[in-house]
Amino acid sequence: MQNKWYWAFKSILVGPLLRLYNRPTITGLEHIPTTGSAILASNHQAVTDSFFLPLLCPRQITFLAKQEYFTGTGVIGGLQRWFFTSVGQVPIDRSSANAAQAAIDTGMAILNRGDLLGIYPEGTRSPDGRIYKGKTGMAFMALGAKAPIVPVAMIGTRAANPIGSWILRPAKVGIRIGEPIDPNAYVESQGLDPQSYEAARALTDYVVAKLAELSGQEYVDAYAADVKAALAAGEGHPKGTEPTNF
Repeated sequence: MQNKWYWAFKSILVGPLLRLYNRPTITGLEHIPTTGSAILASNHQAVTDSFFLPLLCPRQITFLAKQEYFTGTGVIGGLQRWFFTSVGQVPIDRSSANAAQAAIDTGMAILNRGDLLGIYPEGTRSPDGRIYKGKTGMAFMALGAKAPIVPVAMIGTRAANPIGSWILRPAKVGIRIGEPIDPNAYVESQGLDPQSYEAARALTDYVVAKLAELSGQEYVDAYAADVKAALAAGEGHPKGTEPTNF
């Protein structure tokens, strides 16, 4: 059930503007379950990925949001904190020693109550528009909760909301929803123990491959966070991750 602020942002405060300005479209909506738990696993191009997908999804989606969105100061920080709290997003402290397990436990709780969980397997926004290696937390959640994974490709959000920008640009946004993946059936078809790390790794790689196929993005076999750290340190792209088409 949607809370009142979630509905208000979609229908009154933000949704109409986004629909007019960025003309978002969606295909494959029938692949999102109308009831019960599921993980919507999306590529991550821009902050507004978390705006456009909920806007066009008839069910409420809960995202695991980084804690920084809830701890900002000043006017912008206060508005940001109010927004993410109002629409039911859940803060995760990614810097803590047990951050990964805390995220898994929180995600499992959301799934076990029969809700939709939105997650970005890459763990952070793409530094250059390509799709990067996924982290296994999503797979552990799906296998533990026996919840289907629905691959979601966000198209055009990077052009509408470039990294570092606060003002949306009038770029058209599209969303492509792929067929649900049964996590336990997939890993068992690979002869893997559903409780093993190998199963989570294989499932994660399979989902990210589906995201690359849906989005048309080039795949990079490295973690986006590592590439972003190297770029921030002025080291350039690590060897083997250099862009070829950008």
